[in-house]
Amino acid sequence: MIERIPFENATCGPFLWGALVGVVQAWAANRGVAVRDAVLLLPFAQHLPLARRAWSQAGGWMPRIETTQTLAATLGPGVIAGAGQISFDAANDRLSAARLLASHPWATRWERRDARAFAQAVAQLVEAAHALLRAAACLPPQSRAAHWQACRSRLAPMAGPGELERALARVALEWAASAEAPATDALFGMPASAWIAVQAGGADALTHSLLATAGESTPCAVVDTDAVRDAPFDELAASGHTRRIALAVCDGFEAEAQCAAAQVLSHLAQGQQPVALIAQDRLLVRRVRALLERRQVPLQDETGWKLSTTRAGAQVMNALRAADARADTDALLDWLKGLPAGRGAAMAGLESQLRRKAWSRVDSVDADALEGSAQALWLAARDWLSALVAPPRKALGGWGYALGAALRASGAWPVLQADDAGQQVLAALGLAPLPVPGSAWDANRRGPAMALDEFSSWVDAVLEQAPYLPSAAGAIAAQVVITPLAQAMLRPFAAVVMPGVDATHLGPGAAPPALLGETLGLALGLPGSAARRDAQVLAFAQALRAPRSSLLRRRTDANDPLAASPLLERLALCAQRADAALAAWADPRLTRTLPAQPIVRPAPQASLKLPERISASACEALRACPYRFFALHVLGLREPDELDDELEKRDYGTWLHRVLFEFHCSRGEPEAAPVEVAKLLATGSAQQAAMGFAAADFLPFAAAFKRFAPGYIVWLHGRDTAGARWVDGELNASVRPSQMQGVELHGRIDRIDSVPGRGGAATQLIDYKTDSTQSLRSRVRQPLEDTQLAFYAALLAGQTPGAIEAMYLGLDDAKGIVPVPHPHVADSARQLVAGLAADFEQMQGGAGLPALGEGSVCEHCEARGLCRRDHWAGQ
Repeated sequence: MIERIPFENATCGPFLWGALVGVVQAWAANRGVAVRDAVLLLPFAQHLPLARRAWSQAGGWMPRIETTQTLAATLGPGVIAGAGQISFDAANDRLSAARLLASHPWATRWERRDARAFAQAVAQLVEAAHALLRAAACLPPQSRAAHWQACRSRLAPMAGPGELERALARVALEWAASAEAPATDALFGMPASAWIAVQAGGADALTHSLLATAGESTPCAVVDTDAVRDAPFDELAASGHTRRIALAVCDGFEAEAQCAAAQVLSHLAQGQQPVALIAQDRLLVRRVRALLERRQVPLQDETGWKLSTTRAGAQVMNALRAADARADTDALLDWLKGLPAGRGAAMAGLESQLRRKAWSRVDSVDADALEGSAQALWLAARDWLSALVAPPRKALGGWGYALGAALRASGAWPVLQADDAGQQVLAALGLAPLPVPGSAWDANRRGPAMALDEFSSWVDAVLEQAPYLPSAAGAIAAQVVITPLAQAMLRPFAAVVMPGVDATHLGPGAAPPALLGETLGLALGLPGSAARRDAQVLAFAQALRAPRSSLLRRRTDANDPLAASPLLERLALCAQRADAALAAWADPRLTRTLPAQPIVRPAPQASLKLPERISASACEALRACPYRFFALHVLGLREPDELDDELEKRDYGTWLHRVLFEFHCSRGEPEAAPVEVAKLLATGSAQQAAMGFAAADFLPFAAAFKRFAPGYIVWLHGRDTAGARWVDGELNASVRPSQMQGVELHGRIDRIDSVPGRGGAATQLIDYKTDSTQSLRSRVRQPLEDTQLAFYAALLAGQTPGAIEAMYLGLDDAKGIVPVPHPHVADSARQLVAGLAADFEQMQGGAGLPALGEGSVCEHCEARGLCRRDHWAGQ
């Protein structure tokens, strides 16, 4: 018979464990129990030092104070799952489950037909098997066989809707039933003079089974520290303790995080420590942790976070991404920057050269074209990753060996071994230490071969599921403990801060396994949703027994309204009925008044730093906004080029310029239109290969070029008939006008043609454009406002015979090739040079370069953040 001892603890103060030890000692004395041979079972390992310290202070013989897991660990080594057995490592068990299903022909066909659905089914199979095995492990060993038989009868085969799910559930059941006996089975035969269990947050199934099978001659007792299940908050309200519970309703995510961090700091400032920070909303608590770490608050995190979010996990994943045959150069640069070898001039040079040459894919990089130490670093990186490249398919163990070799060769291995998170990453992937021979891990390492992307997906899943648990070295000095709600019970915290008391994060329990559902899960011995909700209610009531508590929630999550948790509403109603309403929360955040510092539009001087060479783009910048000219062409600031796989219209324009240049260089006398169209298309394909554009990525542009080519040849033949001929293209030209006092104008002209003019042959400058025809016409509508063609005309003024003409050639118009001439471009060029000379004279005399902040140029200006256009006072 199990005796139930109620323990009144309306508040969880520093004397809680002393009182609890006194209750146990009194019961043992009344029953004549030899305490030194008794076993006291606690809910969590965090309670062990508290109970042992309290008992040593009370004096007398001390019982064996353990949890069920720590007690089982002292009785013998843990169980190592054999080949194909459940190991409770989700990533490893998914491999075992996939191999298990592969023995069924229907599952093999399913995997070939729909790999994603099959992978989801494997995950659900592992989830169900874990739940079934955990539930069975709580039963006495002698009743387990009957339990499995009863489960089989409830999971009889079925036909029709749900047939596949039932088949998977049956596989999960048999897999769980074939597992080795759990280590806790040794507890059922352990002799003890008495079994005493401390209950918090509801009854524990394994503890109940132990006490129920202890035998009539062994006294058993449960010290029940929980509130009344049907009225969990009545005791708090009746004692008036609810007045020490404050509720904060915040405007949003960031406000809630700031208020929670400020509340923690307020408790610490008043000497109220340690403080429990309850991790109901893990994302929010991560933000709170970051805010507290800025203030250098000692923290202990008992929940951990995913290994995938650590620097060590990112380093491993970056290595795998960089080794992929389809990798972009950004992936390889990200990996190199995390290595000791990627922190010097070679790394900066390599990144600069890759961006300058616009090599966005690893397979498009020409190593011979790299210069200096950048080339050596590139070749070394490819060598380090060579083990991950060939052969393309390996077993899991082969991939693990190759990954370890890449990490060692690159110098990442010793860095990972010296890092706490790095050690856990290597252990989670089975790299160090190696798995025990004959274990489930070892068997999966010898499984079927997989490709690199499959191995990368598996590694990503492992790091996403495995928690990173920080070292407990600083736990004693921790002023703040981040802990789950359940583990906060019966711990003498000076204060509890619990953000996330909303309907999303506090109230809804965990869903049952997808393959079993609620009703079937209950029939198979799994805890139901009602039991899970009861446990959460009791844990919530336990946490509120702290001397002071602060509950926080937000009104909205992003743009969605967020209601209060049902548990919070129950607490508030109970307190209202007892005339002990929750305390009003005072915002502890400090208010600082900062003096106004209005920002005015800048107008720097650059008389001593003016460039000696200017291009058409520099001229355009000076005329559009002098400050833009100052930032881009005086200071020389540049936005780094992007290295992405996605081709943009700018890339198409660059390619099209090269295609037309190569085509005209090789073109002789005009030929039949079909012949020239074929040559133009062939030139396009050759340039596509030379620039490393993948066919799949370039497909939309290739289709557009296929439509463009015939129209261009028709227009070109019309030019030939009119007497125009191609002279040069992609010409670098420069000139030093006398008015500019030695300043050089330079630029690259897309194309120069010779055309018939009124007084003989004229030189026509052509600038290719893929802009809309309307925008081109608007540029030349006021000739003096068009800088580019006038600038190019100034480059050739006095260097070519005859008149100079200029036009934009629209290549991307749906109606065909559209010429947009610039009228009287020679006059515009002369006025442009005269204006530039006047501007430079003023700037050399000390005139400022103001930010204008007007017009469309501001919309996409790279210097907008530098001139602080959006923060000017009185704009």
